[in-house]
Amino acid sequence: MRFWRSRKVTVPVVRLQGTIGMGSPLRPGLSMAGVASAIDKAFAMKSPAVALVINSPGGSPAQSSLIFTRVRKLAEEKEKRVFVFVEDVAASGGYWLAVAGDEIYADATSILGSIGVVTATFGFTELLEKLGVERRIYTIGENKAILDPFKPEREQDIAILRAVQQDIQDAFVAVVKARRGEKLSSDPDLFTGRFWSGTSALGHGLIDGIGDLRTVLRNRYGAKVVLKPISAARQSFWRKSLGLSADLSAEAMIGAVRADRLWERHGL
Repeated sequence: MRFWRSRKVTVPVVRLQGTIGMGSPLRPGLSMAGVASAIDKAFAMKSPAVALVINSPGGSPAQSSLIFTRVRKLAEEKEKRVFVFVEDVAASGGYWLAVAGDEIYADATSILGSIGVVTATFGFTELLEKLGVERRIYTIGENKAILDPFKPEREQDIAILRAVQQDIQDAFVAVVKARRGEKLSSDPDLFTGRFWSGTSALGHGLIDGIGDLRTVLRNRYGAKVVLKPISAARQSFWRKSLGLSADLSAEAMIGAVRADRLWERHGL
């Protein structure tokens, strides 16, 4: 500790912000492809630690797992400590990212937790009947069109979905338990999808303290610590200026609505 305080220390800072695996033109999403270069660059720097600033309501479990795994593997290979700082929210997949940290800090008013799995869809069967529209779908394989929103719900379809959800939940819980260990409280609500404020999350062992990036790292490495933001690869000027990054397809618009709903679920 004294060794690091005796000279100036630079700590790279990587920001992980947005819904995971989805996004909109106004709220970009997070993906392994989008953040890999920044993460690799941060761990390549000469520094005793890497700081991650997280602000995410969750999203894709696969992308959450991939980003988490990249961070942990590099931390072990480079023998660096990982500090995580939560801003507004680290919930669901956002908390999956947070547990990549050796130490997790948040604001008293941050939202954390939501350790669970959710799938949301719609049912339009009655609407089609009123409009006099018949849904026709042709498949090879009886399970190729399960959970079709234009067809009546079937128990066997729900069972298939729940089996997948349970596998994902088991993987999520295993990661949290492996990383947080005995720090976790015995609250039976811990893995039910409930979320808490930063103050309550501290009591449940979901974080290690209430604090912000600058204060915590100055206390750890001294007043001379330099916080160096590491950005992902930038989009070309012309592509951004011409608006070529904006996907205005119906699928993209639906994805944008889903992303906004994730933020709204936590009051953001």
